[in-house]
This record gives sequence, structure tokens and C-alpha cells, in this order.
Amino acid sequence: MMDLAGLIRSGDGIWWGQGGAEPTPLVDAVLDAADRIGPVTAFVGASWNPRLKGELPDTLTMTSYGALGELRHPSRGGRLEVVPCHYSALPRMFAAGRLPCDVGIVQVSPPEKKGLVTLGVGVDYMADALPHTRTLIAEINHRMPATTGGPRLPLSMFAAVLETDRPLLEVPVRAPDEVDRRIADHVASLIDDGDTLQMGVGSLPNAVLDALTGHRDLGFHSGIITDRVLDLIDKGVLTGARKEIDPGVVVTGSAFGTNDGYLRISELPIEFRATSYTHSPVVLSQLRSFVSVNSAIEIDLSGQVGAELARGRYIGAVGGQVDFSRAAALTGSRSIIALRSTVSSPAGGTTSTIVPTLSGLVTTGRVDVDAVVTEYGVAVLTGCTDAERARKLARIAAPEHREALDRSVRDLHGTA
Repeated sequence: MMDLAGLIRSGDGIWWGQGGAEPTPLVDAVLDAADRIGPVTAFVGASWNPRLKGELPDTLTMTSYGALGELRHPSRGGRLEVVPCHYSALPRMFAAGRLPCDVGIVQVSPPEKKGLVTLGVGVDYMADALPHTRTLIAEINHRMPATTGGPRLPLSMFAAVLETDRPLLEVPVRAPDEVDRRIADHVASLIDDGDTLQMGVGSLPNAVLDALTGHRDLGFHSGIITDRVLDLIDKGVLTGARKEIDPGVVVTGSAFGTNDGYLRISELPIEFRATSYTHSPVVLSQLRSFVSVNSAIEIDLSGQVGAELARGRYIGAVGGQVDFSRAAALTGSRSIIALRSTVSSPAGGTTSTIVPTLSGLVTTGRVDVDAVVTEYGVAVLTGCTDAERARKLARIAAPEHREALDRSVRDLHGTA
């Protein structure tokens, strides 16, 4: 294992890659050396590194844009500090030194004939942080696919490299169930042939992608792709033929999937781009058929979306939801928020995810939401008054919670 104590200084800020691109052997080396180095601050996005479930060094301060994957464990333990921001703001924050960027740790593909490497399946914020980082350290993983669209880097950029041959981190996802499939069918009914889609990772996005197998000439422009996106390319559903920009190409920042999927990526028309491209308002405004599909923890009767906190703890993030939802609602085709109508309550029974008022923070404003979908139907909110919005949202709540929501509608607006 590489000893990083000579490359990282006390007081440094460190960032590293996320998802399948997380350089776990080097991250483990940071955790092992942290007490000898002294106080350091580390920034990572979504992480499935099992080391983050356990005890973290007292000298390490963990930061992120949210609490995704295994970061929920330090969040619950009070060891994670969240920087609330739109995902599109990350490049500017690295450039201004407002995020840790003394040391950057990346996982890269093996050098090609000219000696250049790529960032593989994790280009996103890493590509934007590189120019502002003092010391770069790389894991050269022989199983990391070389990808197109992102920077090609000479090995001379790196102060140290570690060569490995190991599987990439996989993103565990529960198989879609019947509720997911019912929601997905409603979402699919709102998507037209030729639309360009954005969605995230999880059982519900996977169900939506499964429900789109009968569509044609769909495009994809998103911060993340999963194995289901690769499946739709194979089936001829995702052709990108009608995209206004980047026709014929799936554009993403990262892949969150399985090793079987990672191995296929270099054979498919996929380009991995920096966050400054994938989430840019200027870029997104050119996708006139853009449909965003995002999820939520809860939605209030005005249509405001909470996607960060549950019972006072971070379990989500602002992420790219607002960037994509706003673009879809303003210059694209449609902004969709899809969620299950209930969640299990710690006290037993279920709690409605459609609520009179949010229990936590507002992630996405009501005016950036065109439609809300649960397993009980679709509430199209565009052009509706506040009272009409509340009534429509109450109708797609779980039946056992509608009476209470109807009372809230009457209290708020005088009618149900």
C-alpha cells in the first residue's frame, strides 16, 4: 500500500472520485495515514466505499454535496459536513478554492500508445477540479475502461501512481417492485418519442428505463448513467437521433453500475464530460425536448420538493436536480418528480410523502416542477393555481392519507 504521508500536508484539502471511479486503495491509504498527517479535509461525492461505514480518523473532516451511498453512515454519526449547492456550482467552487483542492486522487485507465490516460467512468467534477489542484495522485486500474469526451492526461501530471488490477466499485440497487413499475408506467406515458432524458440511479429510475422499451429515438443527457441505459442503447431505444446537440451520443459525467456494464462502455456511443458541460445552463437550454425525471423524499401541497433530509438527517442531496428540473421546465419539454406515495414510519405503519408542508429543506421550487407522479397517478401542475395544485397532489396520495390531506387543502385554500 502506498504511504501518502509524504504527499499530503497537515491542513490540506483532498478530493477524490466518486461512484465506480472512486480510487479505493488510495482512499484507504489516506484513512490509514490521516492520524500521522494531521488535520485534513476530504471531499467526495457519492461513495460506496465500505471503509466509510466504520470509524473515521479523528483528524479527518469529511465533506460532500450530500449524503449518498455509504456517506449516510458518517452523516448519522455527525461526521459528515454537507456543502449545499447545485451540482453545476461545483466547477466554480473548485476554481475559487471553496472546496478542498490541495490534493486530488483519481482512478484512471491504463496508458494508451501515447502514454495518455483517461478518467474512465468518472469525469464529472474531477475534470473541473484538476486545473486547480496542487498535487495529483492516480490509481492506474487495468480494469478501468478508457472513455471518450473527457480529458486525456499525461502520466507526468501525477506526483505518484499506484498500479492495480481490481474490479471497480459497484452501485447496489434494489430490484424494482410492483410499486416502482406502476410509477414507471405513469412516467413513461409523459415521455414522447425523440425526447432527451435525464434521470438518476436507483430502483425507480431503473423501472422507468425498463418502461421505455417501446419508445423510439430517445436521447440521454445526464450526470449519471446506469447499466439500464446501456441496455436501452442495445435495444435501439436510445439512439439520440433527434437530439438538438450531441446527436447520436449519450452524454454523462459518471457511470454508476456493475463491472459487467463498465466493461461494455468503451464499445458504445457514450461520451463522459465534465460537470461544467453536463450541468451547464447554456448547454441544457439547447435541448428543447429535454425531460428530467427526478425523485424526492417528500413534496408539499404547493409542489415544493424536499430531496435532502429525512427526520433531520441528510440522506440525499441537491445534486443536479435543480439544474435539470429548471432547464426541463423552462427551455425543455417537461420536469417530472416521481416518488412512492408512502414510506415506512419509525412508529409503525406508513407516512405520506405528500405532505401539507415540508418537514425539511426545500430542494426544488414549486415552479420548476411540471408533473408529480406516484403509483396512484399523475398531477400535472403547470398552469395551475395554488389551490388546484394542492387538490391534484392530494388525489395522487395514498388513499389512507387523502382525507387528512383534503382537510389541509380546505385549511389552506377553503375548498377541497
